[in-house]
Amino acid sequence: MKFNEAQQNMQYSYFNGSLGVFISGIVWCIAGGVAIFSSNFHSMLALFFGGMFIHPLSILLAKALKRPGKHKATNPLGNLAIETTVILFVGLFLAFYVAKLKVEWFYPVMLLTIGVRYLMFNTLYGNKLYWILGASLMASGIGLILLEFSFVVGAFLGGIIEIAFSLIIFNQTIFSRQKAHLS
Repeated sequence: MKFNEAQQNMQYSYFNGSLGVFISGIVWCIAGGVAIFSSNFHSMLALFFGGMFIHPLSILLAKALKRPGKHKATNPLGNLAIETTVILFVGLFLAFYVAKLKVEWFYPVMLLTIGVRYLMFNTLYGNKLYWILGASLMASGIGLILLEFSFVVGAFLGGIIEIAFSLIIFNQTIFSRQKAHLS
């Protein structure tokens, strides 16, 4: 499978990754709500456990939208998708550890982590918007630390950024598919 074919297979199978980004944004917003109505610790757990459902829910949503929700077994980019997950585990470890020292930094560290991971999604999907998404999340994480925002702001900021980008990427994907069919 050629590189462009591998990217096209990922784009088609997962709506260019937009569904996972959307569900991730929802999880971040739920975690923000948990911080408001329960506790910071429960909010962190909500992001952790909610994060476990992002991929399975994005697959279900892709299938509901008549896409396979699974790339071809011969697609070499499938390995990269799995390998970038390691970044999440390292980031979660750091975020939980840092939160023991300064709880307000949990979400900024997670924003930095997720931002770094999204930079690699340009390679997975061939979409430079992932560089902008990743940079936006990383800049937000840095800004939250430097400007000393409260704990909950990071959860909602991450969620809003992800949802906004997911809608842009989703619409871009639909538009490019329609354009290809018209050609």
